[in-house]
Amino acid sequence: MRWASRRMLPTVVGVSLATTIAADFAIVLAGPLKPVTQLAAGRYVAAADSTSYRVAGLQKTITPHLLIASPQSLPADAIEKVRQAKGVKAVEVVDAARALVGGKRVGVLGVEPSTFRAYTPEASAKSDALWNNIAGGDVAISFTMGQDGGIPLASQTQIGGQSHQTSVRVGAYATMGIDQVDAVVSHYTAQTIGMPSGNALLVSAPHANLVKLRKQLAELLPKGTKMATLESRFDGPTVPGGGAGAPGRVLTATQVSTVIRAAESKIGMPYVWGGESDREGGYDCSGLVQYAFAQAGIKMPRTADIQAFTGWRLPYNQAQPGDLLTWKNDPTFNGVSHIAIYLGNNKMVVARHTGTLIQIQDVYLNNFWGAIRVNPQLAATK
Repeated sequence: MRWASRRMLPTVVGVSLATTIAADFAIVLAGPLKPVTQLAAGRYVAAADSTSYRVAGLQKTITPHLLIASPQSLPADAIEKVRQAKGVKAVEVVDAARALVGGKRVGVLGVEPSTFRAYTPEASAKSDALWNNIAGGDVAISFTMGQDGGIPLASQTQIGGQSHQTSVRVGAYATMGIDQVDAVVSHYTAQTIGMPSGNALLVSAPHANLVKLRKQLAELLPKGTKMATLESRFDGPTVPGGGAGAPGRVLTATQVSTVIRAAESKIGMPYVWGGESDREGGYDCSGLVQYAFAQAGIKMPRTADIQAFTGWRLPYNQAQPGDLLTWKNDPTFNGVSHIAIYLGNNKMVVARHTGTLIQIQDVYLNNFWGAIRVNPQLAATK
């Protein structure tokens, strides 16, 4: 979910994106927006008086297929040409940038809550409380950023660039369905922290050839504009050999040994949400997996939910050393949110969450989704 770039705003959202649109989501909310009172212990609670925000009700949900982002605001005439392009059914204008949220550099969208909600997974789209909170000035962050990254629900957090940040309340943990986007605020809040205005588009084109459409739109948009296809995410293959285009190759014994040694070499380093190298001071769960497999010459995708689709899904009793172990712990997302490397004998090496060190621990099966026997060829395509 992270970009290689470390530049300040208005660095725009990267182009290696994926989306997950699933049916059974939950929204974890801090409650309706109210002015907050700080307690001596540093916690925040709702004050007695409140101001209500009411966004427009949801009319229908819309599946986004492309994300378009530019370093600068997109011209109105270019946006209109995109709307009129053959195959395009709907376009939503948003603000997109990398920003610091709680000290972590992540993808942030600034949106008009009444219209953007239609482009999110159904349960997120239907939650009036979620969008009322965002309209009122809250930030909604991903569950993994909140729980694993150590940003409590209903707390105040800083958001912005290094030179200018604004304190906002964490109003919800909620999936927006777009990988690499871990925070959503209102358009007004986005402008207060210096994000570019109207520099990105979500495009719905349900019956279009997206490869051809991207080429067509590239001719209509300013130079430097980038596009990413948003892929729907479903359960992957469940038996060896399953899945189109997935030949039956697995790791060699040497590769398994290399992966395990590489992962174990990081034992004792801190968990760092978004971390994927020593220079960041630590690793998160999927960052550790990506690093360890890279030492064996295996290219892995960056995030746990996509790493879970790099091979064959097996029950735990069939797991072998070098397999990935996966869990669905995120109540706002019907995908894998945690991952570890199996060592055998009911042991795994794992980066758990903020405040812990990379360690070897016993395997637990609460919310367990499956063991993944990695196919290097398939992994390289993700």
